[in-house]
Amino acid sequence: MNNKNKGHQVLARLLDQAYMEVIPTRTIVDRLIHIPRHSYVSITCSPVNGLEPTLQLVEELRVLPEERQLKLIPHIAARMIRDKGHLREILARLEAARVESVFVPGGDAPKPAGIYDCSLDVLRDMAEIGHNIEDIGIAAHPEGHPMVENRELLSLLKQKQQFATYLVTQMCFDPQVLVDWLKKIRGEGITLRAWIGLPGVADMSKLISLSLRIGVGQSVKVLMKQKGLLRKIVSAKPYQPDDLLAGLEPFLDDPEFDIPGFHLFSFNDIERTERWRVETYMKFNGGPDA
Repeated sequence: MNNKNKGHQVLARLLDQAYMEVIPTRTIVDRLIHIPRHSYVSITCSPVNGLEPTLQLVEELRVLPEERQLKLIPHIAARMIRDKGHLREILARLEAARVESVFVPGGDAPKPAGIYDCSLDVLRDMAEIGHNIEDIGIAAHPEGHPMVENRELLSLLKQKQQFATYLVTQMCFDPQVLVDWLKKIRGEGITLRAWIGLPGVADMSKLISLSLRIGVGQSVKVLMKQKGLLRKIVSAKPYQPDDLLAGLEPFLDDPEFDIPGFHLFSFNDIERTERWRVETYMKFNGGPDA
């Protein structure tokens, strides 16, 4: 097997194991019909609406018929948890909903709702309280964070590692930035499995605006240089992460990096993102263009 075919097979495997991130809205349940049964779905929480819409969506999805059941990964943002009692309530609701995996970011709320300013404190209290959640994910920032210095981010990642089972990288458009960052954290002794945050299909103007807001401006420069970007914006053609995948392909099978799959940021454009995932999987899994 040549290197090109091997790389294609690895890409196909990671796309097959990819899961999608969605935002709780009034219409989201109907849109999730495009996601295959028993697939993993990550459910965000917003600093505006707090945790309740996330928890309510988890509970609503859990009582759907078996043919529509999904594996749910709610986001439990630290800065939206009031106190340890509130955390106990959240864990009890997740246990009642048979949730097996959660994602614990710090959250983007400018002011904490209670005593938690950082996800590390929530992870410690979760361990002290006790729970039945098998997998716990934490956020990682290859391009840094607008509110935290890089040295502190690395220190926090090291401390969180003992409470987590995987990490998810923030959205990034520069494959070299991702590769260099993975090399760095592995050299620092961080061994958590690394799910690569991959932008899904999205309108270009929306994607660039969101990226600048969350602090991945350096990476956006790479996006801006991509061939045909201006034409795409003018013609309203959506972004697809094909160029990013191509840049990552030579590194995805590196055992040191330990990349099990992709975390797809759907921006609730679920149908287009899922169609892209399936079509790209078929292409790299032996389709006519492979």
